[in-house]
Amino acid sequence: MQMSQFIEGLQEDLQELAAIGGEDLMRSAQQLAGAVKQSARLRLIDALTQAALELSEQLPNGHVDVRVAGQDPQFVFVQEQQEEPPAPPVAEGDHARITLRLPESLKASIEAAAAQEGVSVNTWLVRALTRAVHIQSGSQWGGFTRTGKRITGYSQA
Repeated sequence: MQMSQFIEGLQEDLQELAAIGGEDLMRSAQQLAGAVKQSARLRLIDALTQAALELSEQLPNGHVDVRVAGQDPQFVFVQEQQEEPPAPPVAEGDHARITLRLPESLKASIEAAAAQEGVSVNTWLVRALTRAVHIQSGSQWGGFTRTGKRITGYSQA
C-alpha cells in the first residue's frame, strides 16, 4: 500500500483550507504540511496495525501482520503452525537413559523454561533435542529458513 497518495492528499486538503485565510495562513499551512508528513505516516501505520489486530481476532488459524518495507506498509497473513501433537506413549523397552552433566545455571534455565511451558524437564529436553536434530538434518528453524550460514525469515514482536 502506497501511503504517499494519502499523505499528499492530506497536505493538499490543508493548503486548500488555508487558501480561505489569505497569504499568511497559506505560508503557515505550507510549513505545517511538511511537518505533518511524518506524523501522518505514523498515525496511518497505527490505524493499519489496529485494523490488523481486529482482523486477526476473527481468523480461526492465523493472524495478520503489518510489515513496513521502506515507508510503505503491507498486510501479510501468517498461518499459525499447528501445535505439535503429543509424543506417542513410549513402550516400556523403547527408551534409553543417559546421564547429562550441566552447569547449575543452565540446569536452572532449563527448569524455568520447562515450567513456563508446563511440561517436565525431561519432556522439554526431548523436544529441544528433537528440534536440534531436525535443524541439522533439515533446514527449517522455527519460522526461519536456514541455508548454510544464512538465515532468512520474519520475526514477530
